[in-house]
Amino acid sequence: MKIAIAQINVTVGDLAGNVARIAKCAERAWHGGAGLVVTPELALCGYPPEDLLLRDDFLAACDGALQDLARRVHGITLVVGHPRTVGGVRYNSASVLRDGEVIAVYDKHNLPNYTVFDEERYFEPGDAPCVFGSDGVQFGVNICEDTWGSQGLRTALPRLAASVKLGVNICADSWHAEAPRAAREAGAGVLLVLNASPYHMSKQRVRYDVMRERVLETGMPLIYVNLVGGQDELVFDGASFAIDSRGELTHQLPAFEEALGFVDLVEGVPVKGEITPPLVLEAEVYKALTLGVRDYVDKNGFPGVLMGLSGGIDSALTLAVAVDALGPQRVRAIMMPSQYTASMSREDALAEAEALKVRYTEIAIKPIFDAFRAALSGEFKGLPQDATEENLQARIRGTLLMALSNKTGAIVLTTGNKSEMGVGYATLYGDMAGGFGVLKDINKMLVYRLADYRNSVSPVIPQRVIDRAPSAELRPNQTDQDSLPPYDILDAIMEAYVENDLSPREIVSQGFSRADVERVVRLVRSSEYKRRQAPVGVRITNRGFGKDWRYPITNKYRHHFE
Repeated sequence: MKIAIAQINVTVGDLAGNVARIAKCAERAWHGGAGLVVTPELALCGYPPEDLLLRDDFLAACDGALQDLARRVHGITLVVGHPRTVGGVRYNSASVLRDGEVIAVYDKHNLPNYTVFDEERYFEPGDAPCVFGSDGVQFGVNICEDTWGSQGLRTALPRLAASVKLGVNICADSWHAEAPRAAREAGAGVLLVLNASPYHMSKQRVRYDVMRERVLETGMPLIYVNLVGGQDELVFDGASFAIDSRGELTHQLPAFEEALGFVDLVEGVPVKGEITPPLVLEAEVYKALTLGVRDYVDKNGFPGVLMGLSGGIDSALTLAVAVDALGPQRVRAIMMPSQYTASMSREDALAEAEALKVRYTEIAIKPIFDAFRAALSGEFKGLPQDATEENLQARIRGTLLMALSNKTGAIVLTTGNKSEMGVGYATLYGDMAGGFGVLKDINKMLVYRLADYRNSVSPVIPQRVIDRAPSAELRPNQTDQDSLPPYDILDAIMEAYVENDLSPREIVSQGFSRADVERVVRLVRSSEYKRRQAPVGVRITNRGFGKDWRYPITNKYRHHFE
């Protein structure tokens, strides 16, 4: 028989649109000769629906959408993920539809409640296996975390960072995934796994490791179907695949794009088919950024984007991502020079805009800055010039961008990176003013790598933008390193502290100076109030400043080094 993998991009809450998309995939799968089509986790309503799940009207609408979908799909068996309610209890479920009826239902057993997941807030766990027959094959159904086990990535994360760097495989055998075993014991010969597994760097490799363990443990081939698309800060990469009973990869769908893949089963075993080659890391991250921007803008109905173009590397990379995501006609760049802006910055900003063929405007801020200083001269009398005047320039720029946004309807893209946001090297209501932070989870060293990667596709970022010392250009001869440790050191300390949860003492033991570690940790802690007001942005690490970073603003805890 032939199974179709529907790697689709759905939108949270767009029930009619999602039903139409799933029905169209089922029709295409049927015309392609498939007898069974599998969709991702909660494909009917989109993932994650968050507190929509607390609304009875939403759940009722999901039930109605499931019935509508069942009526529209004929000639093929469809496995679809959706929320359901039984006796006032909510479940994360998958239903098997055939000939207009629901012939089987599975409720997710293991509910993740770590990093970006908080399913225990919404659902109760199921406890029964689901096995159904199609064309002589018995299929078991699992949903995402069920194949990871009761601890899942919660226990994997500390090992993940180290294992990826060391180039070793991760053994998942100790995670005790009971749901696949239960399916096998109930008679399943092939395991279907519905997923809404968000992307972060190196995630696919961990999926392979864990799914192979499940296959070798149960003896069942496994078909892994993942969601694709952007949802607020999360990006789902798709990259669905199939593994045979020996643990060999037989099919690999492309990452970061919709796809309908077909898997042929002979005597219940996948026959080797098309395997899309993996992307290099920089290409992988760049695709995540473009997909995240495109879906955030399009799914929220913005006509386009606008952004400040400074002549620096962060804004240059942001512009390239925006154009690659939306096309040049939907992107506008505004250069807002001050008396501190170097001529090369203006030249490079114009060169970037011309290379990418976007509308480019210059608005000088010196007259506005002078007017603000004149208005404040009485209040500032006798006080030395300091960061206040620097921040005032950033806030003027933010005000201009937001005015253009209000007038045109285009959303402002901010250009700050994770290194800056981590230590508060950003101005509230200034360069932080905007609706979406493209580089929010990209550290500075990765910014450089992504710029080099984008230029390898076609040269759009002038080389001197990459080579010159980064500067906010808010005072004469300013560079970022006047206020921060070198970015390679800053990023390494940030990764250890923010993403891997190492203590300052452990970080110092890795060879970093205590002074640098104390400084970075202090800045991270004191900048929490800023980050809480930052726009949402694409998450590409295993821990970004968003859904999975929940530190109190009011916080007197201090780390001890001794």
